[in-house]
Amino acid sequence: MTDALTMGPALLFCPGDRPERFVKAAERADAVIIDLEDAVSPNNKAMARENLLAHPLDPASTIVRINPVSTPDFELDLAALRQSNYTHVMLAKTEAAADARELADYAVVALCETAKGILASADIAAEPNVVALMWGAEDLVASLGGTSSRTADGSYRAVALASRSQVLLAAGANGKVAIDSVYVDIPDTAGLTEESEDAVASGFGAKACIHPSHVAVVRQAYAPTAEEVTAARELLAAAAASGSGVFAYEGKMIDGPILKHAVATLRRAGEQ
Repeated sequence: MTDALTMGPALLFCPGDRPERFVKAAERADAVIIDLEDAVSPNNKAMARENLLAHPLDPASTIVRINPVSTPDFELDLAALRQSNYTHVMLAKTEAAADARELADYAVVALCETAKGILASADIAAEPNVVALMWGAEDLVASLGGTSSRTADGSYRAVALASRSQVLLAAGANGKVAIDSVYVDIPDTAGLTEESEDAVASGFGAKACIHPSHVAVVRQAYAPTAEEVTAARELLAAAAASGSGVFAYEGKMIDGPILKHAVATLRRAGEQ
């Protein structure tokens, strides 16, 4: 199966009841998340499942977000999936490792977006068929009885930041990809840039988008500059020449973790 990381870095949600957007989304993003859950009204969910089968996309670059295990729509979504060639499923409101086991035949992107899901994220990430974890801010705060995940200046509240970090750590500890949540302020590309750059620096393998205009911003954040690539190459060359675990380079002490940062930069540039 395709690793979720190879689908990144810009993953674009597309409502399942808008099939005229499927191909356009696929052309613009690194991967499409066909949404059968929150983006579709209850009255249109059956139509969305029909669209999933009537308008197929490339399974290697498509994820299908289905409804939570606890809902009647889960079994209906699963029945539609079984008639398709899709292999990657984003399970909304994943709250336990057992939820992922319900999708044993699929590569699961576990969407941890409730208090239960965040607290269980390490167990969820340990499931063999879970290939990635994503976190969701608004559903999380709603599950706590709150009203907003962000403050007036657009920054995340402490509980959202703690949850973001917990999902990232759970994914990393289990060798799985971490996907950063969407940025809901569509015109605020400056804020999106800042958040995407932080996602890259923190270790998120991809970021989800809710609007096509966000794709280019996310891609730019994940693409290292020519200067960063050159610096990483030169640092790794110096490390190879030194033959030492720790060495001085341009006035700094360099050890294993710093070299891993350089390797990650080259990986994002497609050189590793």
